[in-house]
Amino acid sequence: MDFNELYCIKNEAERVNRTYDIFDEEKRFSSKGARVEFITTVQHIEKYLKPGDRILDIGAGTGAYSIYFSRNGYEVSALELADANIRAFRKKIMPSDCIDLVQGNALDLSRYPDNHFDIVLVLGPLYHLKNDEDKQRCIEEAKRVCKDGGKIFFAFISNDMVTLTEFAYDEKYFLGDTYDHETFKVFDFPFVFHTLDEMRQILRRGGVKILNEVASDGVSELMAERINNLDELSYEQYLRYHFYTCEKPEMLGRSNHLLFATEKE
Repeated sequence: MDFNELYCIKNEAERVNRTYDIFDEEKRFSSKGARVEFITTVQHIEKYLKPGDRILDIGAGTGAYSIYFSRNGYEVSALELADANIRAFRKKIMPSDCIDLVQGNALDLSRYPDNHFDIVLVLGPLYHLKNDEDKQRCIEEAKRVCKDGGKIFFAFISNDMVTLTEFAYDEKYFLGDTYDHETFKVFDFPFVFHTLDEMRQILRRGGVKILNEVASDGVSELMAERINNLDELSYEQYLRYHFYTCEKPEMLGRSNHLLFATEKE
């Protein structure tokens, strides 16, 4: 599978599935720079977690969040679409892990009852859904299975920061054809990109109350090489700086990934 073959797949679910034949999700949090997003996301989820809470991880990838929360005493249900991710996830599950892993689509959570979960994670599906109707269906399904007053966490990829990150990889990026040269909208392939205002509008249309907005990885991908070379003490201080800045309004647009903590209304 290459990008040309991937682009030719018309069925969106199958295209997402095959995307992870190319991208190795298992390596996503394997470096210090990459783990900034994971550490930040966990920290903000834990602000709302209570003992005995049930967690649903929609678009669970290879299980980073599901396994973390299961091994910290929570009952986790995990749903993932991509074959490659499911295989990698299953290899990591230990007999002691309280994880119900199934293969499925974020647009159809009919296997789960209404008002069942205290915490719902939607940390991957909105990276892939192009159609506005599908985005709203994803949000509605997450709301349906979440308890009244429960918390739902949504992640997006930031259009404007991706532009800078791609420029860091390719000095000729601005001469290329992967974005609109007038609007600076990055073309939605193989992932889907949103501006900060678009993210807010999608969630408000979905009828969830935004509690917190977090620049979950900040400039960590842009500065990955330098961060990866930090000693442990320097890395700890970098994380403190990142936590200090990641909720500042002026910093939100300068992050590849945005995390929104929301409440079901």
